[in-house]
Amino acid sequence: MGAHNPGITTMRETLAALADLTRIHFFFVWPLIFCSGLTLAFENYGGFLWALVGRAALIGLLGFEAGLVLNNYIDREYDRREINGSLTRYWRPFGERPIPAGKISPRAAFAVFLALAVPAAVLAATLPAPHNLYVLGIMGYSYVVEYFYQTKKRHQTLPVAQVVGRTDLALFPVAGYLVYGSPDATAILCFLFFYPWALAHLAVNDIADIENDRARGMATIPVLYGMGGAARWVLGFSAVHGVMALILGIALGPVALAGFAAGIILLGVANYLVFAGAAMRALPLIHATLIIYAVAIIAAAVL
Repeated sequence: MGAHNPGITTMRETLAALADLTRIHFFFVWPLIFCSGLTLAFENYGGFLWALVGRAALIGLLGFEAGLVLNNYIDREYDRREINGSLTRYWRPFGERPIPAGKISPRAAFAVFLALAVPAAVLAATLPAPHNLYVLGIMGYSYVVEYFYQTKKRHQTLPVAQVVGRTDLALFPVAGYLVYGSPDATAILCFLFFYPWALAHLAVNDIADIENDRARGMATIPVLYGMGGAARWVLGFSAVHGVMALILGIALGPVALAGFAAGIILLGVANYLVFAGAAMRALPLIHATLIIYAVAIIAAAVL
């Protein structure tokens, strides 16, 4: 038995490293958000196809996971400077950044990125035109913007990386909408709803990771504007998001409006925690609002 233990341990370590690389414990969130956009398109344009839901769920899952792996790959050298692992333990189920830890080589990590991104792109390409072009365009844009965000924030005096970089997250549910729908007022409202949320979330994440960002030399929101300035950034974009939640909620109906209201209440509690100096406690609440929003959009379309 003892002769086989090293192999078993190595396999377990590899699987754990892959789980950390892909942040696998959040896997269910990405197809849910993507398909919330698709469900909204079904409501607006009529029809429903389970096969398309399945294909969209895979595109959303594989495409977003590829983006997370790309994030790890781009920042692999800077992540070696980590001095506080609290955020890493939250984001990664086994609590390690696998590339700096030596559990996965940069080359292998990039191969994982391709293994996720290529099938997502192939699935997107099989969509009817012009929907395939919409989704592939957003997918390609998002990976380019991810690279821009990760590299630009190393050298900036204004939050250009953040303002440009978070468009990728806001476009994610829009891409789900465009699997079946077309660029229209609903797609624009969807983007304007998620974009200020993405900017508020980003600053909370940065506040929680301030020690590491200082050690890495990253010009994040709290590094640029201080902790107080970052808290006001979160509050300001949360307020803008609240206005957009009201506008989109009215457009989608009472079910969505009720769900959005619940999310805004949670977001308010998260803001309170940020100002109280407890950003790590606020982060799960902000992530919970995203799930509530996706479920509310789906419920509004099907009920």
